[in-house]
Amino acid sequence: MHDATLQRFRQSIDNIDAALVFLLAERFKVTQAVGRYKADEGLPAADPGREEAQIARLRSLARDADLDPEFSEKFLRFIIDEVIRHHRSMQDGGPAA
Repeated sequence: MHDATLQRFRQSIDNIDAALVFLLAERFKVTQAVGRYKADEGLPAADPGREEAQIARLRSLARDADLDPEFSEKFLRFIIDEVIRHHRSMQDGGPAA
């Protein structure tokens, strides 16, 4: 069955998913540089105050965008946890992963 309307929706979803992948790649390039800087300077891998401020800010943005703030927090927490894992690995002398 070929449904042209559904196909257009799916193409748009595919484009959005591709944009998300590229955005995440850019974000992780920057956070890898931050991790290297923190490791070189002896700074802690995690910054709980910064993390909580970011979560609060993005929850507010999510509400403004009519997106479930709980979902946005879970998504951001997943990303933050992965970044911290990379930063800890760098501080231990390992690669960023």
